[in-house]
Amino acid sequence: MELLLNITIYLPLLGVVAFLFIKKDEAVKWTSLIITTATFFLSLPLLFNFDVANSAVPQYLTEGTPIFAGMDIKYLVGLDGLSLLLFMLTTLFGPIVILASWSSIKKSLIGYYSMLLILQTASLGVFASLDLVVFYVFFELSLIPMYFLIGIWGGRDKIKATIKFFIYTLVGSLIMLVALIYLGYNAGAATGIYEFSSDWRFISGAEYTPGLVEQTWMFLAFALAFCIKVPLFPFHTWLPWAHTEAPTAGSVVLAAIMLKLGTYGLVRVCLPVFPNAFMEFAPLMAVLAVIGIIYGALVAMVQKDVKKLVAYSSVSHLGFVVLGIFAFNTIAVQGAIIQMINHGLSTGALFLVVGMIYDRRHTRMISDFGGVAKKMPVYATMFMIATLASIGLPGLNGFVGEFLILNGTFMSVLYDNKVYAILGATGVILAAVYMLWMYQRVFFGPITNKENEKLIDLNAREIGLLVPLVIFMVWIGIRPVDFTQFSEEWVDTFITQSEEKSITVLQNTNADELPDWTAKIYNLHEHQSEQNLMVQKD
Repeated sequence: MELLLNITIYLPLLGVVAFLFIKKDEAVKWTSLIITTATFFLSLPLLFNFDVANSAVPQYLTEGTPIFAGMDIKYLVGLDGLSLLLFMLTTLFGPIVILASWSSIKKSLIGYYSMLLILQTASLGVFASLDLVVFYVFFELSLIPMYFLIGIWGGRDKIKATIKFFIYTLVGSLIMLVALIYLGYNAGAATGIYEFSSDWRFISGAEYTPGLVEQTWMFLAFALAFCIKVPLFPFHTWLPWAHTEAPTAGSVVLAAIMLKLGTYGLVRVCLPVFPNAFMEFAPLMAVLAVIGIIYGALVAMVQKDVKKLVAYSSVSHLGFVVLGIFAFNTIAVQGAIIQMINHGLSTGALFLVVGMIYDRRHTRMISDFGGVAKKMPVYATMFMIATLASIGLPGLNGFVGEFLILNGTFMSVLYDNKVYAILGATGVILAAVYMLWMYQRVFFGPITNKENEKLIDLNAREIGLLVPLVIFMVWIGIRPVDFTQFSEEWVDTFITQSEEKSITVLQNTNADELPDWTAKIYNLHEHQSEQNLMVQKD
């Protein structure tokens, strides 16, 4: 299985190599489809053979020898309860984005499909990496293909969007690199063996915990890079540009996969490695998350472009994920993890259906539509399901994640303020307003534009793209336990370990040097102990 994991990660690159010997456009498209479909089916045994009871322990582990003498930097990949579903989501969207580009992309097909395949390998590498240097390499690699996808195959303002996207993400990544180097040397000194160590298993374990001051600065550096990637307010301004100007496949990958690299990093690195700083900044992150939820929803409400509306909805929905992560309890973090999957499915589907109508009408302006449901009933049905999933209708996937996040936020000891959950809940109401209002204007009413009379409903290829996503939206909505079971043990384990590490740091710090907020950690510890005692008595 270890070999299968590595084959799954790097198989898309085989398609890029094959393009060196392929010249015909049709052959390029079919090769890309075959490679991404094979990648998806090869990833299924990794899911079916995963040991749910031991999801906190990395499985299918491949561990190489250190690359540099005296430095514990090595090729280290595996899957645990946090990364498994995100890994599977990435392989699922591989053939979907290839088929979504089948008839819409006409120029430089070899370059276009090469970028999609490289991007898939980079994303899979991020989710599988357990060495932070390897994680960083894959994290940075994902920037390059997206840069070219927007810059070459994007819309009218593609250059502006590309530059803004690249500058934002690169600046955050470089700051993270500085913190990573410091963290590596600090952890290496703690090993007593290596000069530098980036093994996530050691850095996130009980053997190593940075001091309060070190945690603060390193947390800020890592969190900045991840928050830009999410993007969290106020670092969100690059996202609507990138989404609007990117080709359909680029928008789908950006929403479904790449934005999750940020939220994933917050859970993978910031929570277990910097637990004290994580708790210290939790209220601030909650404030930014709530602002993002409400601000994104309000700005989406006034958009005239359907694609830009969906882009701002991402800012709002990912605010929920950040809110759940920093609530720091099992319910909320579980909700945040499943909401990453939910957002990928529903928002990815929304960008797909927006791209389908754009291919037919070459406009995304809401005012150019009306009465579309009369001409495209199948399309209207698919759009409605994705819309209802996005706004969190009970019975569909969006409700599951938002309910768990708001529930956990309401009980969070770190926030110690139920206002966060109340304000966050207003985002659900606003989402229903802007999504349903947009849907009503596009699909119902009289057909005021003669061009809409010529619209043709979805073909078999387009229906085939959307059906798998609809199935998962309904499946998660009805039986979320089939998906949350993979991360439950991981969340329980790492919340407990992070809490214990934070207590150890406080005990080893002079009392007069402790800031006021550390009292919350002791309160959290007592709260968790009381809950565990109640469970044992029951």
